[in-house]
Amino acid sequence: MMREYYIPTAPSETEFTEKRSRFIGHVWRVESEAEARAHVEEMKKRYYDARHNCWCYRLREGGVERYSDDGEPQGTAGQPMLNVFQREQVENVCCVVTRYFGGILLGAGGLVRAYTQSAKDALDAAGISVVRRWVEAELRVPYSLFERARQETEAAGGLVDGAEYGADVTLRVLLPEEKATGFTDRITELTAGGVVPAVTGESFKDVPRAGII
Repeated sequence: MMREYYIPTAPSETEFTEKRSRFIGHVWRVESEAEARAHVEEMKKRYYDARHNCWCYRLREGGVERYSDDGEPQGTAGQPMLNVFQREQVENVCCVVTRYFGGILLGAGGLVRAYTQSAKDALDAAGISVVRRWVEAELRVPYSLFERARQETEAAGGLVDGAEYGADVTLRVLLPEEKATGFTDRITELTAGGVVPAVTGESFKDVPRAGII
């Protein structure tokens, strides 16, 4: 069975200045080395006048990891950037950090901190999504139980994927496979059998981690 894994939610661009050096970070979701390298080349062309365009990427397939310091002292840029995604267990990701030198040397430690921050800022801006198998379920609840149903969904590690409002509220929820049966039992118990969630299908897709408790 395929395990869950994490990917960037969306492309991002961030920037900060450290001792007059500008650090511009980009993150993308990628599916192949060719796609990752295309992003790297795009940034090199866009920021052709920058001193450095350092990069890294991680791919789920084959466990591929690559990085480049692009002229910075060895070990001060690409590897620290890659470490950010390793710590967060984010895969299928490409990151490029562009540096416009401001005339003040940062030293090895300063460079590591700056490139780490830039990669982390770009990842935070992109967001992280979890890719996993979800059980799709639907339940119809009175408005008085809407908030409780939402709380129980989140407590089960799931999320509300949609809602229709009529005489009652019909919720469409996504639940982790291993929590679906317990969730159904819990809702049925709470409503004394008045509401019984119905499983409508399964899907393997990415969902923003921020929406999951």
